[in-house]
Amino acid sequence: MLIDVILLTGALFAAGLFLAFERDLVSVLFGVALLSNAANLFVLLSSGNPEGRATPVVGQSLDLMVDPLPQALVLTAIVIGSGILTYLIFFVYRLYSDHGTTDLKEIFPPSPEDSSSAKGEKQS
Repeated sequence: MLIDVILLTGALFAAGLFLAFERDLVSVLFGVALLSNAANLFVLLSSGNPEGRATPVVGQSLDLMVDPLPQALVLTAIVIGSGILTYLIFFVYRLYSDHGTTDLKEIFPPSPEDSSSAKGEKQS
């Protein structure tokens, strides 16, 4: 079971990075969402296997309990991540309403200096 979660975390990181480096802003938005979920899953995965451990409730024995700190950190990260994704959704919507596209090459066209330096020409 643990190897499945490890593979899922790696697949989410790979898919998130692939989408985050696309030219389309909607793909970048989905990439950021996948990276956020992959990071949360990684934090939970690094906290260890909870099988056979008791819940951290007052009054129980203290020998084998699940550590609640990673769960609290992930819950906080989910709230912060949803706020960031909401901001990004409105940002992409605003760019689309202003420019009529979500393609970064059309929103930010390359300047003439960039194209001449990319070809290897020297300006004198």
